[in-house]
Amino acid sequence: MKAIKANSVSSDINALDMHIEEIKQPVAGKDECVVKVLYSGVNPSDVGAVLGKFPKAIWPRYTGRDFAGVIVDGPAELLGKEVWGTGGELGIRTNGSHAAFLVVPVLSVSEKPATITLPEAAGVGVPFVTAYEGLRRAGLPKRGQWVLIFGVNGKVGQAATQIATRLGAKVIGVERSGNSYRGHSNSPVVVINNSKSKVAEAVMEITGGHGADIVYNTVGSPCFEDANHAMAHGGTQIFIADRLLKEVPFNIFYFYRHQHNFVGVDTQELDVVDCAGILNELKPGFLDGSLIPFAVKDEQIYPLERAHEAYRQTYAGSKDKIILKIND
Repeated sequence: MKAIKANSVSSDINALDMHIEEIKQPVAGKDECVVKVLYSGVNPSDVGAVLGKFPKAIWPRYTGRDFAGVIVDGPAELLGKEVWGTGGELGIRTNGSHAAFLVVPVLSVSEKPATITLPEAAGVGVPFVTAYEGLRRAGLPKRGQWVLIFGVNGKVGQAATQIATRLGAKVIGVERSGNSYRGHSNSPVVVINNSKSKVAEAVMEITGGHGADIVYNTVGSPCFEDANHAMAHGGTQIFIADRLLKEVPFNIFYFYRHQHNFVGVDTQELDVVDCAGILNELKPGFLDGSLIPFAVKDEQIYPLERAHEAYRQTYAGSKDKIILKIND
């Protein structure tokens, strides 16, 4: 049985300080269970963690946040159950899911929906939890409201689109490529190419001058001004990242005159118990087909021995979901 151990911060994606380590099955403590991890997703935050993007990271540790597997130790009524999960502490402040076994609290157990496979379940965690938490903190979109999503074809953007359209909202996406929306949706998605169109003007035209009730900004500072001017009176902008890490001008007068709200979401603050609650909220959608996991291609499932390659693919911005096969 094996795990990926990260020993220290790496400055070069091609020379990560990670190696494969042999591990034994741990024993569940009080109020704990042991998950035999079968598949685990690779997220940009997993790569960012080993590249030193998270100052709270503890070294050395096993990497990985998302998982799908089977409970092999703990309360008798849980043994053999197929579970899925994620956690903001996993792979950053505690040992993570890119390992044969993962010890988690019993309260964090969430049974995998029977409608999706284990590899698919392993790719749901971070993107869908992030998308839901942002929309939840924005009040959840109501039927008929407008939701504007910058980076709509990214994994969080696609998850937010699924959730918003499931709730009856109308989604406008923004992409620099000009490509159409490439994910699942419960209603049509209009996509604005922001390299050719002024986003705020396009949004006002599409919404009949109303603007977006919720803006999900998955990009950060480059889209801040466009997002502000595309928002409806009383609208909310959600932030989850800032790719350029640059300061932006903030017009307080414009902010309060338009009754705007800003929400910042950092899923590192959500532990495995918190995330299990969110996955349980989302589960009915996966069961009824209104939410769909990301497609997992056979060629994008990597054995643990090729973890470095999987990390490099994720770092390069792979459009496909990258999954590690941990156990048979």
